[in-house]
Amino acid sequence: MSKGDSPLKQFEIKPLIDIEFFGQNISFTNSALWMVITTLLVLGFFSLPFFKSKKTNSIEDLYPSRFQVAAELGFNFISNLIEDTVGKEGRRFFPLVFSLFMFILFGNLLGMIPYSFTFTSHVIVTFALALGVFLFVTILGFVKHGAKFFGFFVIPGLPIYMLPLLVPIEIISYLSRPISLSVRLFANMLAGHTLLKVFAGFVSALGFLGILPLVFIVALTGLEILIAFLQAYVFAILTCLYINDALHLH
Repeated sequence: MSKGDSPLKQFEIKPLIDIEFFGQNISFTNSALWMVITTLLVLGFFSLPFFKSKKTNSIEDLYPSRFQVAAELGFNFISNLIEDTVGKEGRRFFPLVFSLFMFILFGNLLGMIPYSFTFTSHVIVTFALALGVFLFVTILGFVKHGAKFFGFFVIPGLPIYMLPLLVPIEIISYLSRPISLSVRLFANMLAGHTLLKVFAGFVSALGFLGILPLVFIVALTGLEILIAFLQAYVFAILTCLYINDALHLH
């Protein structure tokens, strides 16, 4: 397989507008472009329900549009997720969880379009999101509990002689949250898109016999769409669980 046909070529970041700031390269890349597109699509999707067609004074005006139904489903889904994991106290964090879920979901789904770019397949992007969540919940924990937040690393009822062993393990586990949260998303997107590209190469190389890998690609595409939803959901629910830990400790 030539370099141009490499399944990893689809993840290559390319500068679209070269920008240098005090000697630092901050060029506008294809990854940044698709993040902007994703943000605009999310804003547009949830703005459309607010635009009503001209009043006709008919019974149809009482029914919600398809966009309204979809927007309400997304709103209720995240609202119920927060209430189930954090409780009513977590409602004030709805904008954060909702924005993360929709940004990741739309980014994953847009990456399924041929010749697009999957920015969630880059660990630097997913790590930035995960690190932001980690810093937020840590600051939230200290703001709410002060020094008592350190009690989060002590398991209730733990014998004192076990503290030197288990407290460091709890601290390491807590500090590894942004790593596990980011790698889970990035690895799933990277692996799925790479596999699709590999089987696409078999289709073109085998000619008529490529019908079998073509069928597999169709099935794998459906699975990738499911994973796109699942990974956005996992990121959102773990964010909710981290917020719950910051608010209620153990």
